[in-house]
Amino acid sequence: MSDSIYNHPHQKASRQELRNHLTEAEATLWRALQRSQLAGRKFRRQHGIGAYIVDFYCPAEKLVVELDGAGHFTVSGEANDVERTAYLNGVGLRVLRFENKLVLEQLDGVVAGIEAAFKSRSDAVALANHP
Repeated sequence: MSDSIYNHPHQKASRQELRNHLTEAEATLWRALQRSQLAGRKFRRQHGIGAYIVDFYCPAEKLVVELDGAGHFTVSGEANDVERTAYLNGVGLRVLRFENKLVLEQLDGVVAGIEAAFKSRSDAVALANHP
């Protein structure tokens, strides 16, 4: 995967604006993910990938975590999410989605779900040693 799809310069102001104005759910999840707290995995917030700015991205796991508020539950919001997920999957990334409400009410369950999506180290070693 080419690095040229990450953090396009024309998105910089938008990424900074989003980081400076996190939703309550994003701020809550970020506190649980920042500083490699979750199984030693580094996450980036409001990370540019292609034309999109994703909520959270873990490069080591090629994992995107998106939080969905009310705007995602409209016909156009759902269509945009399908298109966005298809693009991200197409460049080799996995996407997890959680409702904002779930993050705020059941953070431990959301964090456990993210950790469960990590590929095990033994899988990575097996793939690396496979011809």
